[in-house]
Amino acid sequence: MKIVVLVKEVPDTYGDRKLSLETGLADRAASETVLDEIGERALEVALSYADKNADAEIVVLSMAPAGSAATVRKGLAMGAGSAVHVADEGLVGADLGLTAEVLAAAVRRTGFDLVIAGNVSTDGSGGVMASMVAELLDVPAATALNSVVIGDGTVSGERASDAATMRVSAALPAVISITERLPDARFPNFKGIMAAKKKPFETLSLADLAIEPEDAGASRSIVLGLSEKPPRQAGTKIVDEGDAGQKLAEFLVQNRLV
Repeated sequence: MKIVVLVKEVPDTYGDRKLSLETGLADRAASETVLDEIGERALEVALSYADKNADAEIVVLSMAPAGSAATVRKGLAMGAGSAVHVADEGLVGADLGLTAEVLAAAVRRTGFDLVIAGNVSTDGSGGVMASMVAELLDVPAATALNSVVIGDGTVSGERASDAATMRVSAALPAVISITERLPDARFPNFKGIMAAKKKPFETLSLADLAIEPEDAGASRSIVLGLSEKPPRQAGTKIVDEGDAGQKLAEFLVQNRLV
């Protein structure tokens, strides 16, 4: 069983998040970057399966800037057997469509029985990557799973909606995405960190994936306009001088809150 886990480097949730007003892209220098938590949970699903199945091969795959290798290696330190890092200047500012095309090409090149991803990243929050990759690979997709069972030739899980809970399954090869209902990821230990330095780490370019740079930049989404968020205005302060109730009622009426 070969399981490819899609992981992503994102700005730290607890740090500042800013967009460059010149390019419209995320300013990566504004905060620390980390491996997305939902990607770590996806990796934990794969590693938990590998703990019970010695023939399982776990590969972490990421499309990220060249300087993100250390972040991707965390997946190796956690227990993945190898890593694939797609890094190319032609991918700067890639939209969802291009990202899916590149990831699908890398998955196809690597080989897979199952692809596991998080349902929503904490930066772009597109929530469609697993479905797009599955479509390009021409395999079934089971998305937003709250539980996962990997069987002999099948994968299944539970998906919750506002109205019902569904049990879904798909024949392998397939792509699935998981939610934050899945367990937290394990922490890399010292042994894992040291072992990660010797594990296979492949870096790919667009040329390696047979995607032409001009194709990568053509017919893609662009930013038409961008402005900085206005500073937050001070709120209205009501001092009780015997008429606070009346002032509050007037405030609510003026702001159409009642």
